[in-house]
Amino acid sequence: MPKTKEQKKKVVDQLKEKFGKAKSVVFADFQGLKVSEIEELRNKCHEQDIDYTVAKKTLLRLALKEAELKDIEPKEILGSLATVFGAEDEVAPAKLLAEFAKTHQALEIKAGILEGKLVGADVIIALSKVPSKPELYAKLVGTINAPISGFVNILAGNLRSLVYALNAIKQSKS
Repeated sequence: MPKTKEQKKKVVDQLKEKFGKAKSVVFADFQGLKVSEIEELRNKCHEQDIDYTVAKKTLLRLALKEAELKDIEPKEILGSLATVFGAEDEVAPAKLLAEFAKTHQALEIKAGILEGKLVGADVIIALSKVPSKPELYAKLVGTINAPISGFVNILAGNLRSLVYALNAIKQSKS
């Protein structure tokens, strides 16, 4: 049953809001996936607070236009499009879809939106290889902590040497 104008308007408004909040958007062709595989992908998206939406390209175009992303034309992207929105982490949608595509060859990353610009699948795949924010934070903390732990090890080494010297003196007198 076709959607009414009111339902379509609601979908466009929801999409516009998602495009406004998203730090990154990935478009993927899901044609050829089984329903169970699509549900698996939706569940993985839900677990990571990533929004997975399927809408007609005309509704996507209207939402993009209203979200002031006028240069992006969904009809130029071939295939049945699933739109994956990353509101918290720019890397998360690309990383999730790239991982899923490794085990499900039917899923194909087509394009994406970064900083308000349409980018190709190659950029999205490259983005998927970048560490996520928590990983980068952990590396930063480790880097900041390295000189401190090195300094502690040097001090501990000096104390250890002092203990060995005192032990040697003690054994030589006994």
